[in-house]
Amino acid sequence: MLVDKVTYRDLRQWMGYALRLAREAGEAGDVPVGAVIVNGTGQIIAEAGNRKERDRDPTAHGEILALRAAGKALQNWHLNDCTLYVTLEPCAMCAGAIIQSRLGLLVYGADDPKAGAIRTVANLPDSALSNHRLEVIAGIREAECREQLQAWFARRRST
Repeated sequence: MLVDKVTYRDLRQWMGYALRLAREAGEAGDVPVGAVIVNGTGQIIAEAGNRKERDRDPTAHGEILALRAAGKALQNWHLNDCTLYVTLEPCAMCAGAIIQSRLGLLVYGADDPKAGAIRTVANLPDSALSNHRLEVIAGIREAECREQLQAWFARRRST
């Protein structure tokens, strides 16, 4: 179980990295969500921020882009020994892709009360739809993740 191998320091460090990716996505005009995938030896194998607006692609969520890059980096779509750190609870599309990738561990920052498909609105990993048991750690640097999103949306509404 990957959850037993990760330290609190690692959780905070990698979520900090995801927060930087999210900030970059927000500065580029996309909703500030960042995702980083780390392998079992603690090396980054993929990273991405949301690019829906820039790519004009409804599937260009940070999680999806990072999963694609990780599969290419490993030359394998099975990500069993990898951990995905993402600033916001994944939506249904991303949750489905995470399950399909056989990801070892998902770590996310803020719950998404409108579209969260891991624990908040839906629980796809534990549903009958899931063919993979996904380990999840939620709430890492939650306040920072939530505040980043709220500030971005507040700025967007004021312009």
